[in-house]
Amino acid sequence: MNFTIEDILLGASTLLLISIVISKSLGRFGIPALILFLGVGMLAGSEGIGRVHFNDPLSAQSIGSIALTLILFSGGLDTRWESIKPVLWRGVSLSTLGVFITAMLLGTFVSLVADFTLLEGLLLGSIVSSTDAAAVFSILRSKNIGLKNNLRPTLELESGSNDPMAYFLTVSLTYLVMNQEEAGILQLVPMFFLQMSIGAVMGVVMGRVMAWVINNIKLEQDGLYPALTLGMVIFTYAFTNLISGNGFLAVYVAGVILGNKNFIHKGSLIKFYDGVAWLMQILMFLTLGLLVFPSQIIPVIGTGVLISMFLILVARPISVYIGLAFSKSSNKEKLYISWVGLRGAVPIVFATYPLLAGVEKSDMIFNIVFFIVLTSVMLQGTTLSVVARWLNLSEHDTRPKRIRLGEEMGYDAKNALVELVLQSQSTAIGKSIVELQFPKTSLIVLIDRGGKFVTPNGATVLEEDDKLLVMVDDEEELVKVNQALGL
Repeated sequence: MNFTIEDILLGASTLLLISIVISKSLGRFGIPALILFLGVGMLAGSEGIGRVHFNDPLSAQSIGSIALTLILFSGGLDTRWESIKPVLWRGVSLSTLGVFITAMLLGTFVSLVADFTLLEGLLLGSIVSSTDAAAVFSILRSKNIGLKNNLRPTLELESGSNDPMAYFLTVSLTYLVMNQEEAGILQLVPMFFLQMSIGAVMGVVMGRVMAWVINNIKLEQDGLYPALTLGMVIFTYAFTNLISGNGFLAVYVAGVILGNKNFIHKGSLIKFYDGVAWLMQILMFLTLGLLVFPSQIIPVIGTGVLISMFLILVARPISVYIGLAFSKSSNKEKLYISWVGLRGAVPIVFATYPLLAGVEKSDMIFNIVFFIVLTSVMLQGTTLSVVARWLNLSEHDTRPKRIRLGEEMGYDAKNALVELVLQSQSTAIGKSIVELQFPKTSLIVLIDRGGKFVTPNGATVLEEDDKLLVMVDDEEELVKVNQALGL
């Protein structure tokens, strides 16, 4: 049957709308939205009610690579340096050494319990060795999970930066499996340092170039700025790969560098890429749902459960404990980081590499990987809040919303408008503003009181649940403001 472009657009838009409506309806029951998107894709597939026949790993891989590029850039763009600086080495250790140990442990286990050679087992272990940025970002942020001791920036930094390592291991092991007589593992060491070094350098350079271009090009149409940055992001990924670097690492680093600089239309561009990232996540999960054949997963359920449990309960915890051996993290923190080892669409995308390369057991690898992702998101993704409370690591997410003054115009202004909510424990409730020992350089600009805006003066008495828009100069001043408000 030949489909016109109108047929394809109608089908794609219908799946998109159904996915969003279902995620809105069922998300309240704790089911991660990403697994719902995957389920819609499976239902629409050749063995579902939609009967859409899609068996094109190359297209799925291409869509996945583009989607992952934009998701990583968006994650980097929304990452604040002041948040990740205290946990930088923790995140780097988990995203490199942790990924490597996970791949080695799981690969060895797979070769012992399944009909896989050691290299084939290591290939499967490499494919599922990284936590998924899309899954971690969406679940932590959509559920507004507050965590103690900088755990959240640690988890987001790890998930945003560990895909390059998993990608390198996957591509390298695929090459070794296909060329066992010609290639050796030792050849991968210089290749690893070359790819990562080029990727990191390109990310730093392009992040700075992006900021300079955005601030100096002076486009007459504001709507062209998202297109401009999109072009530079894709160029960063493609050019880095062309010169033998790691394109995924490059775009993530570029996003972090750009996001921590001042440039015009910053707020609107961050929102634009947040929307693009969600669209890419939905597109990726729908595509991979269409690609899978549920009937082929049933025969590997037993093996899949065994491998999934080993990954979740053994390989991931060991890699975390070794990766954080020299950090000051407590056992509870390490246990929670171990539990947030979410696998998402990225491992399924990586599983298409051995499929396209013609690896002998690639079909079985793909189906096992798909099952691992399902169990990971369903088991771990639905219990993040529960486990955090159980380990006494959860807290109310009190991070204030912040707007940098001059941000949209690219001014290097240190002042920020911060939104603070007066909750029941606040000692400022019932007091007038003049009674508060506010820092002299801070100012309450506006009060949102039950949807009505109040212009404050010294005699204004503060009430419970007031939302205060406060102007501050720096972090030290914000601490003093919180103390004055009893927050």
